Amino acid sequence: MHLDWWTLALQTVNVLVLLWLLKRFLMQPVAAMIDARQAAAAKLIADAQAARTDAMAEKQKAAEETSRLAATRDDALKAALAEAEAAKAAVLAGGRAEAEKLRAAVETDIERHRKETETSYAEDAKSLAVDIAAKLVTRLPETAKITGFIDGIAMALRALPPESLAAITESGPVPVRAVRALTDKETSDIRAMLAEVLGKPVEITVAADPTLLAGLQIDAPHAVVRNNFRADLDRLLRELKSHGRD
Repeated sequence: MHLDWWTLALQTVNVLVLLWLLKRFLMQPVAAMIDARQAAAAKLIADAQAARTDAMAEKQKAAEETSRLAATRDDALKAALAEAEAAKAAVLAGGRAEAEKLRAAVETDIERHRKETETSYAEDAKSLAVDIAAKLVTRLPETAKITGFIDGIAMALRALPPESLAAITESGPVPVRAVRALTDKETSDIRAMLAEVLGKPVEITVAADPTLLAGLQIDAPHAVVRNNFRADLDRLLRELKSHGRD
């Protein structure tokens, strides 16, 4: 086999030129395109990774926010329940206090009404007793309504201070009230009693006063001397009422 060195050289040159042309116009753009695509892919991967990282961060943040909201909700519910319980307790306490206040007021009213009723009954009973006694006095003999009280009026006069006793006759006749008009003997007995007590003769004026029930009363300018059933009954009624209030 004959080898043509010129042909081989030319073919080698052609191959080298072809390779240079391929490298110059084909391989370099393709490599650049591949590099660009690789860079783009790397960027996409990096962006995806960043997005994934951001998504994970957002997910974590959302989870934390959800936990915080849940905790806040639980705290709010607990606070609301506590507030509701406190309000309930306050309402119950207020209701109990109001009920107790009302009960106390009712008991006070009942006790006051009872006392007022008892007092009213007692006062009525006392007044009735005095009225009965007054009616019984009217059954006394007419002479006893006067003569039985002369000594008592004398004792009351002697109990006066000397100046009051001396002043009884300063204005003239001694004014005497009696349950009825006096007989001559009764008038004489009263005048004699006054003369003995006062130490001198005296004149009297007599006025009939049935409200005395029985007895006598002297209405001097500076002293009133009583010895009659009306005064005794009035004093008794006052004492009974005073004792009832005590």
